[in-house]
Amino acid sequence: MSAPVLTPSSEISTVILPVTGNYTNAASSTYYAFGLYSDTGSDLYDASFVSGAYDQVAYTYKKLGGDVLDIELTEGNIYTAYEEAVLEYSYIVNIYQGKSILGNVLGDVTGTFDHDGMLTGESGLSASLAGTHVGLKYPKFDINYAKRVGDGIGSEVPVGGTNRVYSCSFDTTESLQDYDLQGVIASNSLSSSCEFFEKVGNNKVTVRQVYYRTPHAMWRFYGFYGGLNSVGNLSSYGQYADDSTFDILPPWQNKLQAMAYEDAIYTRNSHYSFELYDNHLRIYPSPTSISPLTVWVKFTVESSAWDEDSDRLRGTEGINNLNTIPFGNLPYRNINSIGKQWIRRFALSVSKEMLGQIRGKFQALPIPGDSVTLNASDLLSQAKEEQEKLREELKTILDELTYDKVAARDNEVVKSANELLQNVPNGVFVG
Repeated sequence: MSAPVLTPSSEISTVILPVTGNYTNAASSTYYAFGLYSDTGSDLYDASFVSGAYDQVAYTYKKLGGDVLDIELTEGNIYTAYEEAVLEYSYIVNIYQGKSILGNVLGDVTGTFDHDGMLTGESGLSASLAGTHVGLKYPKFDINYAKRVGDGIGSEVPVGGTNRVYSCSFDTTESLQDYDLQGVIASNSLSSSCEFFEKVGNNKVTVRQVYYRTPHAMWRFYGFYGGLNSVGNLSSYGQYADDSTFDILPPWQNKLQAMAYEDAIYTRNSHYSFELYDNHLRIYPSPTSISPLTVWVKFTVESSAWDEDSDRLRGTEGINNLNTIPFGNLPYRNINSIGKQWIRRFALSVSKEMLGQIRGKFQALPIPGDSVTLNASDLLSQAKEEQEKLREELKTILDELTYDKVAARDNEVVKSANELLQNVPNGVFVG
């Protein structure tokens, strides 16, 4: 019997990378893993991205020697590799941008994101930011974290801070020394007209100040009925002496004298003192019919670090770390030539990795009288090494360009300029 004659339908691989891409295919989202930049319905759609992906096919074909040996990749593989390179570039750049600005945007409004990492219509961003790419903006310098720390310390001093200071009063009772301030404050909080309505309950309150009111000491200082009747040197002669001497004093001295006088009245002339124990107030001596009728208390209500006041927002529900910064993927049109060259090289290494994975499924291809060993392991190791080097290259560059590094470099330039100017001879001034 004679040998059969085989007539295969094709004598070459059914999958070979073409010399150049097909623009129609490059514009179709079905040729990409995500289609973020090729889908006309996406905010990131960009015709220039389609052109870049289209050109990447010819670039890959030449770099991998497609004109010498077949490359077992489709143009869709190249388009996906190009998209991955753009997203990887966006990922790394956004991380370093986040490192630069995080301290300035802590507590600011964040947003909600879809499965592609893009801001959605439900975002809490203000109208000025909704639908825009915040990652492309240069924020104001605010040192929000440092200010938050200062506010927290200020609450304890107290000189402002994050905890609102409330006040309430109660009437003293003759011969009753002890008063339950927690109970007094809690009962006041039940009134809907109270500024701390329903904010106390069983929450701990911190008493900041206890006081009672008397006529203003300033009136005694400047007025009559025992007042000094002068704003001069506080001598018995007052501002004028012997009809010839004229004392001129700066206003700040009069102000300090008045403050000292008033403080002395409140501190030394008061006949009452008190002590606090577990938010109970004990007044000394025991109140009588001529004691101050009303006592005032200033206090703060202890709350959780996560609670947000309804009347003044502190940013508790805003940006708290890198994850909640409202960064979407970078628009392709805003990536310059530096970034696009990085993208081309990274996409090439991803394509090389794909080719290595495909060729790795076969250790060798049999041919008449011999076999051809494929270079899968070489392709995979080269691709991994190239990708890692490209990432490190970009990270190293960006690490030197964070805002704190830029500020430090500017500082060095100023120092160098000042040192240089010190060595420049000054011209002789001729009047």
